[in-house]
Amino acid sequence: MKRADPEGDEIEHIAACLLGGGIALLPTDTVYGLAVHPAFPDSVERLFSLKQRSRSRQLPVMIAAEDELAGLGVRVTAAAGRLLRSSLVPGALTFVLGFGGGPVPPWLAGREEVAIRIPDDHRMLAVLRRTGPLLVTSANLHGSATPESLADALAQLDGAPDVAIDGGTLNTVPSTLVNCRRDPPVVEREGAVPTAELMALLR
Repeated sequence: MKRADPEGDEIEHIAACLLGGGIALLPTDTVYGLAVHPAFPDSVERLFSLKQRSRSRQLPVMIAAEDELAGLGVRVTAAAGRLLRSSLVPGALTFVLGFGGGPVPPWLAGREEVAIRIPDDHRMLAVLRRTGPLLVTSANLHGSATPESLADALAQLDGAPDVAIDGGTLNTVPSTLVNCRRDPPVVEREGAVPTAELMALLR
């Protein structure tokens, strides 16, 4: 008799939602995030509406592993490569990368750069392995504080996602954002990873 796997069922439920064009609200290793599959432009537009965010603000991308970068057409600089292969990844480190590493998928066409992260969260990684790259952004109304709980996130948004996963109360420390298009790289937002620790790896 096959054992029930509630966690596996939950992951399949989230992945099915996203692969069907839905929007999922779920915890990551940093904050609650809104996720959408980039193959569904109408769903991406709906995500912007949920956050009341300007369409001019590009959405970050989450991937499950470094080998997925090739399919995004990004150029991985030497500095980015060192960080990607460090103990900080997977984790709360977001890379800004430019293009030039190969064909760019249609959903990234027109961008000069893209922010990419590999999260250190087993649920999120399991979902990403099933869906491929996702557009994921913090689950707050644009300009409002990052919510610590699922209830806070749902109360802020202008509408409701298709799936909402409760991960309890989060510390809501954002990822550190490092621009690897610059030489040397520049930390544009310090978050969970201290700048000093990051720069020590790049020396």
